[in-house]
Amino acid sequence: MPIPGRRLTPALLLVLLAAAAVGLRAQPRYDLIIRGGQVVDGTGNAPVRADVAVTGDRIQAVGDLGGATATTIIDAAGRYVTPGFIDVHSHAGPGLGTPALREGRPVLAQGITTVLVNPDGGGPVDLVAQRAGYEKGGIGLNVGLMVPHGSVRAAVLGMSDRDPSPADQARMNTLVRDGMRAGAFGLSSGLYYAPGSYSKTPEVIAMAKEVAPFRGSYSSHIRDEADYGVGVVAAVDEVIAIAEQGGVTGVVTHMKALGPASWGLSKTLVAHIEAARARGVPVFADQYPYEASGTGIVGALIPRWAQVGGREVLTRRITGELRGKVRDEVRANLARRGGADTFLISEYAPDTSIEGQRLSDLAKAAGLPPEEYALTLLEKGDAGLVSFNMSEDDIALIMRQSWTMTCTDGDLQPMTEGKPHPRAYGAFPRKLQRYVRERGVVALPFAIRSMTALAAGVFGIKDRGAVRPGAFADLLVFDLARVREASTYENPHQLAEGLDTIVVNGRVVRDRGTFTGGLAGRVLRLER
Repeated sequence: MPIPGRRLTPALLLVLLAAAAVGLRAQPRYDLIIRGGQVVDGTGNAPVRADVAVTGDRIQAVGDLGGATATTIIDAAGRYVTPGFIDVHSHAGPGLGTPALREGRPVLAQGITTVLVNPDGGGPVDLVAQRAGYEKGGIGLNVGLMVPHGSVRAAVLGMSDRDPSPADQARMNTLVRDGMRAGAFGLSSGLYYAPGSYSKTPEVIAMAKEVAPFRGSYSSHIRDEADYGVGVVAAVDEVIAIAEQGGVTGVVTHMKALGPASWGLSKTLVAHIEAARARGVPVFADQYPYEASGTGIVGALIPRWAQVGGREVLTRRITGELRGKVRDEVRANLARRGGADTFLISEYAPDTSIEGQRLSDLAKAAGLPPEEYALTLLEKGDAGLVSFNMSEDDIALIMRQSWTMTCTDGDLQPMTEGKPHPRAYGAFPRKLQRYVRERGVVALPFAIRSMTALAAGVFGIKDRGAVRPGAFADLLVFDLARVREASTYENPHQLAEGLDTIVVNGRVVRDRGTFTGGLAGRVLRLER
């Protein structure tokens, strides 16, 4: 507009145009701006109203970006903006390697943008090949690999219940070292399951020492979550010992006190971990927020001695002269978990009609004791079980600890198969819905930290788990009041609701509840 008292000469016009150009250049342009949300940055800080700007795969700015422009703008007013969630104990690895499931929608719908796979000591030993498989086909979310102790042991010792020779130990150590060189985030074990259960503590410490130079972690499904053998307290102490003597970060994975005889022991477990941390041992835990666990007949009920030699040998034992001995131990293990009425059959390929039914009801209808009925099922194949055996008081106490992360312990499988544990579809939303919004067990910033920055720090997942400039743009936008676990024990194949806007590595993979079909995930490497 004309300047009063001044003639708009050509020279003055050039000056004004130049000034305007400078002003335009001062207003940055981004690929994506999430505008006006309440940012919960993952560190435990209270929500702060801010804009979040993204260019490429990184967050560029967080704050008042009112004058900035972007190719895509998401209005987050009245909603929370958080880092994408990190599932530190996921069984989604096999599914993500298949064309039908590689997008990972049941996982993404929970707000999970990164998973650590090969848990419980299971999964492939060759991590180079596993990485190549994911990268060739593409994946919908980020994946970090763990070296599976049980698979490593099986590759060297099979299903034998014996100590490794020095040569055996050296071979196992080499396989662990190879896995770490391939970018693994640490060593996972399942000392509760065969063949991991045949390992003694020094064997695992020796493998942990191979992880230590990489500054990796040791995550263990502990040797006993109840009172099967050494007991849950001694099993947690074993993780502490392996972490301390192996020189690694230790994680008690999906920590719980399982079965009525163990309820209340969470206080002791917390005290032991706190004592270890006070003397400088980096020990943490993860947890899925459910009162029921999920495993199979073999894992929950069959004694480990009966599994020595593998599945064919086990079948001969349960159909031969040792059946009575196995049956007696199955009866004791049923009682340990609260009885046959606490078990649901979640998956059984030989007869899908029994899925979703109580073991006690099925045994009664068959006219058999529950322990005998379980063995009859096992003759044709293992059955998946959901076992209701945890105390809400224990769940809440473990959840309140500053060192407890969140996990699913869930599979990724076709939405038409079986009646799996609902944690595969709803663990993270359930924590937000039930334990933050409805019960107030933990506050929102505390819960988000347990799902993001805490996990990234424990496992060395670099530049993820936080909303800050320079971090990778794994982001969620949601209305907490709408977050809901839709999955149930009776009808588990239901996507979680409310986590409607999801960004993975700067790409919007879910837009207002609609998946975009993008495979924006990456296979990550440990970079401490």
